[in-house]
Amino acid sequence: MRWGFWEIIVIVFLVVLLFGSAKIPGMLKNIAEGVKVFKKEMETKKEAPKHDAKKKTVKKTAKKK
Repeated sequence: MRWGFWEIIVIVFLVVLLFGSAKIPGMLKNIAEGVKVFKKEMETKKEAPKHDAKKKTVKKTAKKK
């Protein structure tokens, strides 16, 4: 389903009606900050070395007397 011009206009009108024009810039600022944090975390996830559980295991052998 494609969003047409009139559907978008109606949605914007309802958002302004429900939240008021004074609160919308603050909401958009919070959304922008959330997106920035998400992108930053995704970049750090890509740069982090991948751990291999198989290489970290240590076999213990019992000492015989």
